[in-house]
Amino acid sequence: MKKVLIIEKIHNSGIELLKKRQDFTYEIVENLEVNFLKNKLKDCDAVSLRVFKLDKELIESAEKLKIISRHGVGYDNVDLKTTKEKNITLAITAKANAVSVAEHVFFMMLSISRGVGMYDKCVRDGNFSKRNDLQLTKELWNKNILIAGFGRIGKNLIKKCKGFDMNVFVYDPYVDEETITRFGGKKINDFSKNVRDMDYLSFHLPSTDETKNLINLKVLSSMKKSAILINTSRGTVINELDLNEALNKNMILGAGLDVFAKEPPDSNNPLLKNKKVFLSPHTSTFTEECTERMGVDTIQNIIDFFDGKLDKSMIVKL
Repeated sequence: MKKVLIIEKIHNSGIELLKKRQDFTYEIVENLEVNFLKNKLKDCDAVSLRVFKLDKELIESAEKLKIISRHGVGYDNVDLKTTKEKNITLAITAKANAVSVAEHVFFMMLSISRGVGMYDKCVRDGNFSKRNDLQLTKELWNKNILIAGFGRIGKNLIKKCKGFDMNVFVYDPYVDEETITRFGGKKINDFSKNVRDMDYLSFHLPSTDETKNLINLKVLSSMKKSAILINTSRGTVINELDLNEALNKNMILGAGLDVFAKEPPDSNNPLLKNKKVFLSPHTSTFTEECTERMGVDTIQNIIDFFDGKLDKSMIVKL
């Protein structure tokens, strides 16, 4: 009998998969106190993990643990060194969130470009007749967008961009030019050189030493004053203080942020008060459909692991 510890609730459709199996038991825990969790982890064979940080101490307390299944694609909340040392498999829901995140990018791009807050306020404030005095908005048509990171989300996003007749450029050192061309994009190799020609930038990158502060004041100062940044990947990709300065100095037009370097962000983070930033609380995957897919895939990864048929594309190489 395999025991699955589900840290934080997941969609019930995922739970139903376990209920159908006589060889699995499960427990859902929402008490995230360390000593409580250490006790629960002692005899579990698998862990379902959402946003809670599974650190070295907790992983070492899980004596029987064989697999950690992440509810999502990021895994910076898992101590990878200890996971590797203990020969624990780390799986992600690689196929579940592409549609939802790509749609969130468009939600942000259109909201900023077409002045959703400005228009709404105009009507509600009784200034309908003054609409001609409002600042003109932007079309997406024929604009240049740079997609940084061309995994499943990037590949889903490019389809939507082509539907809006955008010119798509892709930066991803690990994806070949032929693949990018096949999807209708143009591969660029020099990020800092090409960023100056872009109207939109959308980030789909992991948090690594290589990607940290990829967007800084130097890069921002080289961009179009009409450019808009969208980040739905990891907050460390953008230097937040530099972004705030760039917005205040009108180096770029605006930004849409679903992620932050520290989550939740500190109350004194200047971006929280910057009206040129469109914010959401790391919720690009929080659709009914995506939440269900991730819940199902999180548990299916665990079941497939013990059945000896886990999809290799779901496994993180440690």
